[in-house]
Amino acid sequence: MLTRTRRLDSSDIERADAIWAEYAGSHDLADRIGETAGIDPESGHIWFADSILDITRQQDAEGMPAPLLFVRVGSEFYYRKGGRR
Repeated sequence: MLTRTRRLDSSDIERADAIWAEYAGSHDLADRIGETAGIDPESGHIWFADSILDITRQQDAEGMPAPLLFVRVGSEFYYRKGGRR
């Protein structure tokens, strides 16, 4: 596995969110509901797969180990953990 040395900062996250909003607004994602999308804020490239691990494997195979913002297609949250109180 290739090394990912940089972390996303707030400006990276804003760019990735904008890239995703534009993509989601102009593409029919109905057949991708529940999939994971990984958005590269620098290149604008978006990967789709079943999991984050699958996407990082795709990146490694392509030699592109950039930090990504991950979203779950069709969901407000990628993963939400919490209990009842």
